[in-house]
Amino acid sequence: MTTTAFAGGDAKRARLAPKATFKERVHDKLHDAKVQRAMRNFNLAGARARAIGELDNLEDIRTASAAIRDRALAHLDVWLERFEREALARGTHVHWAETHDDINRIVVDIARKAGVRKIIKSKSMVSEESHLNVALEGAGMQVVETDLGEYIIQLKGETPSHIIAPAIHLNRDDVADVFHEHHGTERKTDPTALTMEARKFLREHFLSADMGITGANFLIAETGSTIIVTNEGNGRMTTTLPRVHVAITGIEKVIPTLEDVACVLRVLTRSATGQSISNYVSINTGPKGDGDADGPVENHVVIVDAGRSALLGTDMQEALRCIRCGACMNHCPVYQNIGGHAYGWVYPGPIGSVLTPNYIGLENAVDLPHAATLCNQCGVVCPVRIPLPDLLRKLREKQTDRGLRPWQERVGLRAWAWFAQRPGLYALATRVAARIGRRMGGSNGLIHALPGNGGWTVERDLPAPQGRTFRELRAAGAKRAS
Repeated sequence: MTTTAFAGGDAKRARLAPKATFKERVHDKLHDAKVQRAMRNFNLAGARARAIGELDNLEDIRTASAAIRDRALAHLDVWLERFEREALARGTHVHWAETHDDINRIVVDIARKAGVRKIIKSKSMVSEESHLNVALEGAGMQVVETDLGEYIIQLKGETPSHIIAPAIHLNRDDVADVFHEHHGTERKTDPTALTMEARKFLREHFLSADMGITGANFLIAETGSTIIVTNEGNGRMTTTLPRVHVAITGIEKVIPTLEDVACVLRVLTRSATGQSISNYVSINTGPKGDGDADGPVENHVVIVDAGRSALLGTDMQEALRCIRCGACMNHCPVYQNIGGHAYGWVYPGPIGSVLTPNYIGLENAVDLPHAATLCNQCGVVCPVRIPLPDLLRKLREKQTDRGLRPWQERVGLRAWAWFAQRPGLYALATRVAARIGRRMGGSNGLIHALPGNGGWTVERDLPAPQGRTFRELRAAGAKRAS
């Protein structure tokens, strides 16, 4: 197995870098009334709170799940080779993809050799990384997303805005418009009627597809199996109806045993959608056997590096524990205000702010490590205890060391450090700043424009200080107490 880092040889890095800047995208989303309304109505955090209340030993399960993920990462080559050995023994073809281009080349080659004309897909975030649909369509094949949210945004020509709820930024009127346009049906807005319409059109694709493509929540080393966790029947249709099935997932998704998977699933579903268990947990092992009623004639697994191995053994390795539940973004005050598209690549929210700079290059995502308040909501809810604020701080340090931050910011921090090392001057400067800040706040106590730091007040107001420093307020309180 070769595990060359994505950063070392992928000529497409520039293509992967987001075109608009993060700040430009944030500005657009903060002024998009529809996105703001969708974010206000989005409440998977509440569902999680109810579901984890079922567990008396939640923290023990989180600790055990993190340990399982760490054990797999510590001996990743061993478990991947074990998976390959077991999968091959059960008739599965295993492919290794170092780069995103390799993913596309491998899958297109499989499809061509099998004479594939139509492909149905269940959700696969790794295929979003490589723009696999574009490559397949360029090779003359029809590709149909079958997850309802993915199907909607495919028709609309958009990308997912959330890991598990890809169309969360859209409302029923958007869906009504896109179905009316693409299905040629009477426009309807009733959710049940829209769902039944999607079911009718997707059913035809399920029955006529030659290939099914899925992701894999986990690779199970001891059995050579892939597992997908879904709430729609499309996942099982995609893995069993077409004659060829291809599962695509990252190298970090391997887990040693079925028992390990059972442990991690207890926190995955609760953290993702607030369910004790998802509607469908599908374990796929090899192609269709002689006595099987359904299943693919050919079963393939594409195991992807694309930057992941470069994180092994580094201070970023803990990010590879991620099980793609979305809990961090569901609780993130930044994501809840700007939505997923503002992040500019496949993975939004706090985990995206860590993974994207590591996968496409820190220089291509300079703002993402700063797209967080470091409030640690994400770290508190992460089911596998990824210390996201710590990782974001480390990325900020790397940016500073490499001179990737704006010169004004670097000069400002040096000036602050100079004052901070001189307590007398620092105390005087803060007293002056506190009094000026109070005057700037005016009658409503809010600073609407901050000279020299306009970025802080373009989209928000800052509460003005009380006119005295913390030390002054503390001294006054102590005096009153005495």
